[in-house]
Amino acid sequence: MMKESMLWPIWSLFKREFFSYFRSPVAYVFMIIFILASVGCAFFLGGLYEGNQASLVMFFTFLPWLYLVLVPAVGMKLWAEERRSGTIELLLTLPIDLSHVVVAKFLAGWAFISIATLLSFPLAITVNYLGEPDNGVILTSYLGAILMAGSYLSITCLTSALTKNQVVSFILGVIICFVLVLVGWGVFTSLLATIFPAVIIDFIASLGFMTHFISISRGVIDTRAVIYFISVIVVALSLNSLVLQQRKAS
Repeated sequence: MMKESMLWPIWSLFKREFFSYFRSPVAYVFMIIFILASVGCAFFLGGLYEGNQASLVMFFTFLPWLYLVLVPAVGMKLWAEERRSGTIELLLTLPIDLSHVVVAKFLAGWAFISIATLLSFPLAITVNYLGEPDNGVILTSYLGAILMAGSYLSITCLTSALTKNQVVSFILGVIICFVLVLVGWGVFTSLLATIFPAVIIDFIASLGFMTHFISISRGVIDTRAVIYFISVIVVALSLNSLVLQQRKAS
């Protein structure tokens, strides 16, 4: 009974937030841009045909960089718009736990981004038509991509709660996510290896998105990578709730 009373407000808010995306043309524009950008990166920048290899490696290589712009664009308004319009005051006075509101808004945004990501499935059909790819690798790569998108979004939710300006929220989200991508990027860690010992390099790399995304996209679900992404989400959403609690108290 207690579980039902806890989940019901989250589900109700989730439905309201999720379907609100599709009441505006912005959602459809976002999905079209995402699909065109991902296909363009895979075929033109990644040379999908020229590589003579039935694989989506290049698609997933570019995906973290596409998320850098597209995910903060979705998350920047989640709380900033509420603050700008003044509707946040209503949310803060609702007779439900504030953490439920935070989780519901996050899950709605995450579901929307996950759908946009999965709409790239024609690429998987294409490589299966052209050859015999390892579909296990493709499936785990999609799982890693969705978990990584959730981490991006949770960080942007936090930056959105910190300001009423959507542009500021977007820029902060991009910067933080970019740093977390950079510290796990092989080129960057190779550069640091010329300065720091291997132990420090390994520690820095373990904090980055790319290290864990690459790990989970090898065809085997790496529990450490899953725990990492979930931890980022939990920490960011906890800080999000804390920021809003302080605002409510003041």
